[in-house]
Amino acid sequence: MTETLTRPPVDTPPPPRPTKRRRRAVAEEPGKPWMIHVPLVLYLLFTLIPFYWMLVFAVRPSGSTQLVPWPISLEHFDTVWNDIGFGIFFYNSVVMGLGVLVFVTILSVMGGYALARFKFRGQRVFLLAMLCSQFIPGAMMLIPLFVIFKGLGLLNSLTGLIIAEVAFQLPLSLILMSGFIRNISVELEEAAMVDGCSRLRAFFAVVLPQLKPALVAVGSFAFIGAWNQFLFALMFATKQDKFTLPVGLSYTLGEFNTDFGALAAGGVVAAVPVVLVFAVVQRFLVQGLSAGAVKG
Repeated sequence: MTETLTRPPVDTPPPPRPTKRRRRAVAEEPGKPWMIHVPLVLYLLFTLIPFYWMLVFAVRPSGSTQLVPWPISLEHFDTVWNDIGFGIFFYNSVVMGLGVLVFVTILSVMGGYALARFKFRGQRVFLLAMLCSQFIPGAMMLIPLFVIFKGLGLLNSLTGLIIAEVAFQLPLSLILMSGFIRNISVELEEAAMVDGCSRLRAFFAVVLPQLKPALVAVGSFAFIGAWNQFLFALMFATKQDKFTLPVGLSYTLGEFNTDFGALAAGGVVAAVPVVLVFAVVQRFLVQGLSAGAVKG
C-alpha cells in the first residue's frame, strides 16, 4: 500500500501594500473630467451672468434691447458721473477706504504684536470679547454711535464714517494679525536684541518685513469693507456731498421708475476698484489669511 504524501498548503503571501508614492499616484489619478468641469462651469455662469447684464445695461444706448450692445454708448456713465454726482461719491469712498485701511492696519499691527508677544491679566477675556463682538450686527450700533457722533459734531463728516468703520473692523483684524505674528519665531527678535537692537528696532528690522502677506490681507479687507459700507454711510451722512458710492447707488432708484442704465453704470463704477484690488493682491491674500488662522 503506497502512501500518498500531500504537500502542506502554503499560505500565499498577502499582496504588498501600496507604498506612499503609489498611494499618492492613485489619489492623483484623474477621474471623469466632466464631474469637475461641469459644476465649475455652472458656478462660473451663475456668478458672471449678473455682471454681464450689468455691463450690457451700462454700455448700450437707452431704449436698446440688444443682448450684445453695439455700438457701445457711454451716455449712462456721463449721467451718473456728472448729473447724479458720482464723481463726488467716488472721491468720498476713496477717502473713506484709504482712511480705514491706514488706521486699521496700523492699529492691528500694534495690538496684534502686543497680543502675540506679551502676557497680561485678562488677555483671554479680551480676545473672547473681540471675538464675540463679531456676532453683534452693525444695526445695533447705530443709535449709540449716532448719539456719540452728534455730541462730538461728527455727523455729515467723513471723519465720523472712518471712526465708525475702524471700530467695526478692528477686532477681526487684530485677531488675524496676532495669529500671524505668533508664527514668526521670537528667537529672531531675541537674536536681534542680543546684537544691540531695542525691541522697537527689532520689530521694524525682523518682524515687519515678514508681515507683508498679513498687511495685504488686513488692508484689503479693511478697504473693501469700507468701500462697500452702506448702513453707516446712510445713517451718519445726510448731505449729498458726503454720500459714498453705495448710498449714491440707492438714490438712483426712483419711487415710480428706475433708470436701469444709470443704475448699471453706477454699479460698474463701484465694482471696478474692488475687482482691481483683488486682482492685484489675491496671491498675498490667501497666504495672509492662512497664516493668520493658524493657532500659535
